[in-house]
This record gives sequence, structure tokens and C-alpha cells, in this order.
Amino acid sequence: MLIFAFCTYNRSNRLEKLVAAMRAQNCPIPFEILAVNNSSPDDTLAILDHLAHQPGPSLRVVTETEPGIVPARNRALQEAIDSDILVFIDDDELPHPGYLEAAYDAIVNEGADCAGGRVRIDFTPHGRPLWLGDDLLGFLAAIDHGAQAFWITNEATPIWTSNIAYRMSYLREHDLRFDARYNRKGASASDAGGGEDVVMLRRLLGQGAKIRYRPDMTVDHGVEAWRLHKQYFLRLHYLAGVRKGLHEFPEYSRTLFGVPPFLIMQALRQGLKALSMAALGRQGALRQGMNATHALGLIRGIFERKTKNGIGA
Repeated sequence: MLIFAFCTYNRSNRLEKLVAAMRAQNCPIPFEILAVNNSSPDDTLAILDHLAHQPGPSLRVVTETEPGIVPARNRALQEAIDSDILVFIDDDELPHPGYLEAAYDAIVNEGADCAGGRVRIDFTPHGRPLWLGDDLLGFLAAIDHGAQAFWITNEATPIWTSNIAYRMSYLREHDLRFDARYNRKGASASDAGGGEDVVMLRRLLGQGAKIRYRPDMTVDHGVEAWRLHKQYFLRLHYLAGVRKGLHEFPEYSRTLFGVPPFLIMQALRQGLKALSMAALGRQGALRQGMNATHALGLIRGIFERKTKNGIGA
């Protein structure tokens, strides 16, 4: 049995088209669509109930009351724990024809424990801002590692939970779940980022899982207007820095208020460079600003960690 899952929060206007595209998939084995509603305040449940009574592969709906993407994704893992394959996409995406067949082939015929593919950014109806270069598309979850399938052996060619398939026997054997420390809630700029899928990829790589990139596993990712602002990219990197400082940054013996002095100097240099580039209108000013906000986030995260441990100021 294959479970084709998505987690959803407050996007009822997208659900009819999404479920129709999921039901239109062909698959060599029977599949069920699983919708994990994360206590959406809109009419998500009513729309899903209506869609559940439509013809095609069955749609099962569960509600996860704990807020955030990590509890929702872990609920999907729980609901699919006895299945053979779990395939994840997001509620703001649409799978291309042949998507499930490619996922099935990667897991069953190629022997992958995990597989993922292309995520293409769909800018309609808002349009793509002129300042948004190709080098920034990855921060909107875009993925394209080329037209050839290959085995992923390091983080240089990642795949994310916006487009991924898991062999459930592997997840059962290793008791894998998404890390709650990287949870994010809601769907707004104040809750940008996360990192739970980065941590999952690292765990899979560290355990020697067989991870496959399949370009024919393709989804279109619709980007909402609130993400198409420079402030979003700056905050995304700031929050990523905070989480890294809290959970990953190494300990140093020489600190100032719990923070290594070199990191403070680095943040100052990055910030001054970003301000100078912005004032002169130089290309790359936004990317430099993202580096600066990440460094500031690291400082905050490290300080918070030290304070919680009773070591900081």
C-alpha cells in the first residue's frame, strides 16, 4: 500500500485542485491520499469532507491539534507506519503526470530508502520580482539537480519534504521522526524557515540510507505573495541562524556573554558590508544581507542556549 500524503494549514482554496491532481496519478499499486489538517481555522475540514466523497482513490482526513509542520508530518508518519511507501508533497504544490510511478519505481525497483525530485517554482498569479535571481530560488524550496537520476551521497544535492518518498520499512527499523526542535507554525513571514527536513536528510545520510534523485518526480510549487519580498529572505536566514545557534553550534571556551567573540566580529563585518553594498546599489546586496542576518541569528541562538543552561549573562 502506498500513502500519498500532504499536510495542510489554512489553504482551503488550493485543496480541490491539489486532490484532483493527486487522484489523477497512475500507480502500479493501490494508493490512498492522506490529508493531515493542522487545525486550520478556515473551511479546510468542510472542503476535505466534500472531496472525500468524490470518486477516485480514497481520501482519508485526520486532524493534528498540536500546531506546526513537525507535529503534522510526524502524524502522517504515524498514520502511514504500516504502509509500504509514504510519499509527501506540500499543500501549495501540484504533482506532474508520472510522479507516483517514478516514486514507486525508485523505491521498489531501484531499491531506494528515500527518493525525491524536482520542485519548480510557479510564480502565478503574483509574477516574479525583478530582483529575485536564480541564485535565490533554492530559498523558496526550488530543486533541480539536472535531467539524470543519481544516488545522493551528501548534502550538496539535497531533497526536501516538499517532494519526497520513504520506504516505510526503513523508517520503522530506524524509528525515524522529524525533530520537534525545528518546528514552525502557521503560514506567515514570522514563522519562516524550519529545518526539520535538513536534519532528517542528515540523519538518513549518516545512517547510510540509499537516497535517490529522480528528475521525473516533479512538482510545481506555488509561491504566496508574502514570500516574494526581500524581508522574507532576510528573516528566513535570521531564524535559520537562531535554530543553528540553539541546537547545532559548537561550544567554545572563550566567550563574551556566552557568545564567541569571533562571531560578534563576523556579524559586524557582514552587517557593515551589507549596508555599504545596499547604499551603493551593488549587485548581491540582498545575499550579503542574508549572510549578516544569519550571523545575528546565530548570536541570538547561542545566547539563548547559554541563558537556558544558566551560563549566559
